[in-house]
Amino acid sequence: MESATTILSAQQLSIGYRTGHKGVKPVHDHLTFALHRGELTCLLGANGSGKSTLLRTLAAAQPPLAGEIRLEGRDLSTLSERELSRLIGVVLTDKTQTGGLTVYELAALGRQPHTGFFGRLDRHDQQVVEEAIEAVGIAHKAHTYMAQLSDGEKQKAMIAKVLAQECPLVILDEPTAFLDAVSRIETMTLLHRIATTQQKAILLSTHDIEQALVLADRLWLLRKGQGMSCGVTEDLILNGDLDTLFDRRDICFDRAHGSYYPSVRWEQEIVVEATDDTLLHWTVNALNRNSYGCRIAPGESSPALPRLTVTDAHTLTLHTTTGTQTFNDFATLIERLKKQN
Repeated sequence: MESATTILSAQQLSIGYRTGHKGVKPVHDHLTFALHRGELTCLLGANGSGKSTLLRTLAAAQPPLAGEIRLEGRDLSTLSERELSRLIGVVLTDKTQTGGLTVYELAALGRQPHTGFFGRLDRHDQQVVEEAIEAVGIAHKAHTYMAQLSDGEKQKAMIAKVLAQECPLVILDEPTAFLDAVSRIETMTLLHRIATTQQKAILLSTHDIEQALVLADRLWLLRKGQGMSCGVTEDLILNGDLDTLFDRRDICFDRAHGSYYPSVRWEQEIVVEATDDTLLHWTVNALNRNSYGCRIAPGESSPALPRLTVTDAHTLTLHTTTGTQTFNDFATLIERLKKQN
């Protein structure tokens, strides 16, 4: 488990809550994993699977029920608050009351582990803060109040604060939860770049599975009552681990496109052939949504079934027992199929 790149490791870790009178409420038992320098790790799982409990335990915000966590080779439970603040940076989902601070003032708070609460920033500290703000791409907003920023810019400012801490491990709880599509992509790309260029271990929980599959070096898949699968992203996809991430028969994982979709309850079937994989994918998508189960040609010969041949996005030919009709877009094809039903 341990290697030269390991920043944090856990052995036989049990997480959960102490309920008083020596009672415990375990959430997960026997977890073994590691975080490595230069890697972005994404923690995925359904609501209630224990993601936040695991993150709080790793951030030393709550003690484990059993097992051992080692940070930079030291037992996490033996580290002082000052030592922890120099080793772990945490960004939570909660809306923080920082509107009265400028971006620079917020980022400067990240130097507290090095200067103390009332410590003055020397030139080195100032340079670290400036570089942190520059690294997240909002140097032009350094003297703008947090209340005046977009949600995406606020998240970048919070990341600048943990960068100013100069800690090797960064933990983020759903950093893209309140962001629009562009800001989600920007934030995830930024975190992966920081992990790579600054050789930090970055762990984040997220429901943005699409971006996690694109940018995460490793995935942790947490299932309620079933433990956690860990590995390189592509290994877990191709081994089928994501197929069972959600304990739902009506949700399926598409390994080819890295996305989840609802199971189709089709009312009738159709044979489909297309000139390339992209056309085939979106043709099946349109037909499934309209309650058609698809049999893929070539190799499928069912003369009793309607057959759709897609040559390009503007040439869709439908063959039925009553004749052949060509459509110049999906809108008219779908309208025709709905009338037929």
